[in-house]
Amino acid sequence: MIDICQGISVSEHELSFSFERSPGPGGQNVNKVNTRVTLHFDLKSSTSLSNQQKNTIREALNSRINQDGVLRIHSSKERTQLANRRAAVNRFIELMSGVLTIPKPRKKTQVTAAAHKKRIDTKVRRGILKQTRQSKISIDE
Repeated sequence: MIDICQGISVSEHELSFSFERSPGPGGQNVNKVNTRVTLHFDLKSSTSLSNQQKNTIREALNSRINQDGVLRIHSSKERTQLANRRAAVNRFIELMSGVLTIPKPRKKTQVTAAAHKKRIDTKVRRGILKQTRQSKISIDE
């Protein structure tokens, strides 16, 4: 099981991988070995996620999901197939946890009296500094 976030995990059997030649680093090895990894996650047939979670993912990651409901993540940054596979899984976890984590609601607070006084004092000091820079030219000369 792959832990996405607290209380949510996806079975490793729901992920599939395909490999092809990588445009990334690797020297002559790039021309011989299939190091680019594409992770496929079939969102429609996933049994690990609820329908509400699936809809949330579908809305947030719409550009990454094809018409068949398959989420695809590519990785070709590393030189080896295993490292790219790990990078793709880590990116999958990062994307899913970002979508499925519920943000903490913001509590409205007031500015403290000390912070308000400090802000006003800084504005006054800045105004005085600007006034001292102005040179007054008399017309009498």
